[in-house]
Parts: sequence; structure tokens; C-alpha cells
Amino acid sequence: MVLETWPQWQEPVEAAGLTFASAEQYQVYPPPSSGSPGGGDAALALMPLLEQFRPDVVVNDILTVAPALAAEKYGCGWATIIPHIYPVQETGMPFFAVGAMLPRTAAGRWFWRRSDALLRRGLERGRADLNAQRRIVGLPPTSRFHAGISPDLAMVTTYPQLEYERKWPGSVHVTGPMPFEMPHAEIEFPPGDDPLVLVAPSTSQDPNNHLVRSALAALEGEAVRVVATTNRVRPNRPIHVPENAVLVDWLSYSQIMPEASLVVCHGGHGTVARSLAEGVPLLVCPAAGDMNETAVRITWAGVGRAVRWSLVNRHSLRWAIAEILGELEYADNARSIAAWQATHDGAAKGVELIEALTAP
Repeated sequence: MVLETWPQWQEPVEAAGLTFASAEQYQVYPPPSSGSPGGGDAALALMPLLEQFRPDVVVNDILTVAPALAAEKYGCGWATIIPHIYPVQETGMPFFAVGAMLPRTAAGRWFWRRSDALLRRGLERGRADLNAQRRIVGLPPTSRFHAGISPDLAMVTTYPQLEYERKWPGSVHVTGPMPFEMPHAEIEFPPGDDPLVLVAPSTSQDPNNHLVRSALAALEGEAVRVVATTNRVRPNRPIHVPENAVLVDWLSYSQIMPEASLVVCHGGHGTVARSLAEGVPLLVCPAAGDMNETAVRITWAGVGRAVRWSLVNRHSLRWAIAEILGELEYADNARSIAAWQATHDGAAKGVELIEALTAP
């Protein structure tokens, strides 16, 4: 097995016993300007590796279009991993990533059906951009929308409890999460027996550490213990850490999650999945993109609450945290998902599906 990814991941890839290949860096969206490498150029750069390795199947992340194009050009099997909520809407469903709840009335369904034309224009523009990259590789244009997702096998690595009821294509499978964590030294918890709150922000969406600052201010003097991490986002000014809290630059979810009573985060799907695997409810403050969709599904599934990013401050967080910790239903629902996770190995299911795809 060969794993092609960015150079900073070479050491953990090789430590896992896999062969590492450095990926060509390219721009997917917005479409690259003249002279900038795009997905088509990166796919051509990948072709020599495919010719040498001769794979039976290429597995791409939904955001990495180059291996998808290369697999189609080479002529081998192709599967896609979707590491979050399924992003393809049905008629009458809210647009993915706007953070809107599934409509409960005929008027709501009518509104989203009327919005389908707007969505279609966006999809057509995306398809045209992709077809421009397909021409570079020497592939014919596609008529499919969401053509970065394999039509043969798409693995949605979320919990079925976070997915709305829908008509699922036969090629799409909700496998459950496929977690991976690099080892990290354990940290010291704040002393005492009060409930432990983990504040785990995004690694990329909060350059001013606003979520950490707000959460620490909200929980100062409260009957909780707080573990917060900057996730290696260097503070541009000092962060006040109250007596009932510790602040670190990185931590191990494997150490913290089983001890936590609540996780406060931006809604990155990896953090959400690890929290629910341990039966821990969430307070999600979405900053961008699929985080908005994850946040609304957390509310819909009853495993936590969401606070709009523009409303995040110490007052809104203190209120929301007190509600989640004070209402047992959130933790009960989260533990129900953890029980499902205990009997559903997402990675093992993915291997089974990929092997079935390559079977003669």
C-alpha cells in the first residue's frame, strides 16, 4: 500500500508501516489562475507512480481530485472517503454547510425546493471547472455533479445517527468514523473531581484563539475543571488561564476524551467523532464550511448544542455549557452513539468495501 500525501506526514505514514509518496500541491477552488498547478496537472504528476505501483484501486479524499482523475485515466478501481457528513443534497433538503435544520413543514420544504435552481447553478459551475481539469488529463467531460466522488464506492465516515433520512445511492455507505491519532505525551489534569470540560479548537479556523479565550473566561470560577489546547495556533497575545484550568499547545484525545464530561470545539468532524465515540456531548461553535453542517446535526441528534460563531463570548458559552452539563439527555444520547461505535468498526468496514470493489 502506498499513501500519497503532504511531506509533513511522511514520518507517521512510515511509522505505520506504509510506503510514503509526496503529493503534488495544487489548487482546487477557486480554479487556478494561468500558470498555477491545478488538479489536472497534479493528476499527470501522479501517473508515473501509478504506472510503477500498478494499483488495483485508488482511494481519494473527497477534497483531493487529482488521484480521482489519475485513477480514471489509469483505468483502475476508484473509491472515495468522505470524512464528514454526506454533502450531496436531495430535493427539499437545506444546502450543505449553511447550517440549516431539516425542514419540518410543507412551507420549509417548498422553500428549499425553490432554491434548487440556485444550487444547480453552483453545481454546474463546479462541473465546468472540473471538466477543464479533465481536459488537461485527457479525459472526456463528465455530466455528473459531485464528480470528485466515485460513482462506484463512496465511504461516508460519520455516524448514521448524524445523517438525515434519505434515499441512499447503492454506491454510498455510511461506515462510521475511521479514527487515527498520532501518539502524544500525557498532560496533567487540573486537580479535583469536578466535571472535566475539554476545549479543543480548530487547527486552522481561529487564528486569534477566540474560542479558547471565551471558554476559559466563561468557566473561570465555575464548578468544573478545564483542559484547553491551542492546537499549536500560537497566541498573538497572552491568554488568561484561570485556577481551574490548564492550557497546552497539543494533547492526546485518547487520554482526555474518556475523562471528559463535555467537549467544546469548532465542529471539525474528527473532534466530533472522537467525542461521540466516548459518549461525550458537545458544544459546537462552527467557524466555516462543513463545521456548520456538523453543528446543526449535533443539535438535531440531541447530543449537544451549537452557538453561532458571531455570538461566541463568555456569556453565551457559560449558558450553553451549563445547559448541556445540567441536562442528562445530551449525555444519554451521546452514549447511545458510543454504544453503536463499539460494535461498528468503520475502518474494517472500509477495508471490506474496498476488497469487494476489487474482487473479480
